[in-house]
Amino acid sequence: MLTPGTRNDRGSALLLIPAAVLVVIVLASIAVDTALVHLRQRQAVDLAASAANDAVTAGADPHRLRAGDTALDPASARRAVDQALAASDLAPDLVGSPVVRVSDDRVEVVLQLEADHLFADAIPGAADTTTLTARASARAEES
Repeated sequence: MLTPGTRNDRGSALLLIPAAVLVVIVLASIAVDTALVHLRQRQAVDLAASAANDAVTAGADPHRLRAGDTALDPASARRAVDQALAASDLAPDLVGSPVVRVSDDRVEVVLQLEADHLFADAIPGAADTTTLTARASARAEES
């Protein structure tokens, strides 16, 4: 029973529930998109590292290695990087050509990968993709 001068606020919190659910859904979609971008970053770093390792292996001359010379053949190293990247599942998402730097006994691979967002498409003005950069190097050395 209401007495004169008092207000009945029962049910007013019920109006906040749809807004709270919307906020939770938006925050969850941001978390999922961020996790997907982080996963792609790890995959890009792994791909760059494996391409650099392949390049060192392919660029090393076994006869020179036996003599203690760890110098690499730049052309073989670059070919190995191109083959490793072409064989990857991530090849369609690569942006441009990779940068391959070959010094005497070291190979550095820098590549860019495009990561798609899952939920950002629904937000007007938000980017659909993020371009990630991965860098890895490998070195030939005597055992």
